[in-house]
Amino acid sequence: MQKVVLVTGASSGVGLALCKRLLEEDEELHVCLACRNVGKAEAVRAALLASHPTAEVSVVQVDVSNVQSVIRAARELKQRFQRLDYVYLNAGIMPNPQLNFRALFSGLFSRKVIHMFSTAEGLLTQEDKVTADGLQEVFETNVFGHFILIRELEPLLCHSDSPSQLIWTSSRNARKSNFHLEDIQHSSGQEPYSSSKYAIDLLSVALNRNFNPRGLYSSVVCPGTMVTNMTCGILPPFVWTLLMPIIWLLRFFANAFTLTPYNGTEALVWLFHQQPESLNPLTKYLSATTGFGSNYVTTQKDVVLYHRLP
Repeated sequence: MQKVVLVTGASSGVGLALCKRLLEEDEELHVCLACRNVGKAEAVRAALLASHPTAEVSVVQVDVSNVQSVIRAARELKQRFQRLDYVYLNAGIMPNPQLNFRALFSGLFSRKVIHMFSTAEGLLTQEDKVTADGLQEVFETNVFGHFILIRELEPLLCHSDSPSQLIWTSSRNARKSNFHLEDIQHSSGQEPYSSSKYAIDLLSVALNRNFNPRGLYSSVVCPGTMVTNMTCGILPPFVWTLLMPIIWLLRFFANAFTLTPYNGTEALVWLFHQQPESLNPLTKYLSATTGFGSNYVTTQKDVVLYHRLP
């Protein structure tokens, strides 16, 4: 039976690179591009079909920062498909990122300099806003919209005879210190991106506890540090170009600098080939790149061990 893969945020960055790599792995897949901008999605679809003319590629319009859009998309998907084998929950935002130069210069002269560059811990703040649904934009886009999508798609995902996989794009920047159960939307903080990614890690564990018996499995992935539209919001492209020799040197000391979306999808593609029942629900799978440019997958275990879940 033909496998069906749904990818949110598929029109650029990691999502686009993932679709290309999945079709390189298996041209018999049906890849559904779930995107906010239909025009961009149709252009990506045309390009993918030009490279893989025997593949099946479709488009569904969805804005995960809008609950009604999510519900409409889920309704359309349930009309099109009988099941979804893989759902890559990849769409996300980091609005108006600001670099904390004080933390940067302080970290440059500390023992945690490599860790700081690998995770951006303490380096980035964002300006969040409230959506039309009355939720914080980062939380709704990165977490809540995807959660509603999963719940709406349960009939396509829960088949105990043949498991389905949820694969979330999380981050090494997911910090427990930035997440509080009393403020899960991070409405009173300055690092909503980090908080939302930690919320994803928690949610994935909870989904496994509740849905594994019904044949649905969830994993979290970090694609590493890449130069994408998102990171170019932190520093201009020419600055990244100037920094590139330093980043290449740092690769010999830290494996998080994947640099390109293609490299960043390494762990996402690796999970595509795994039996979900064999995966540790408390493990985050990390795309990694050596100093010589070779890609591989490593793990971060017990990512939410210290938060008690109901």
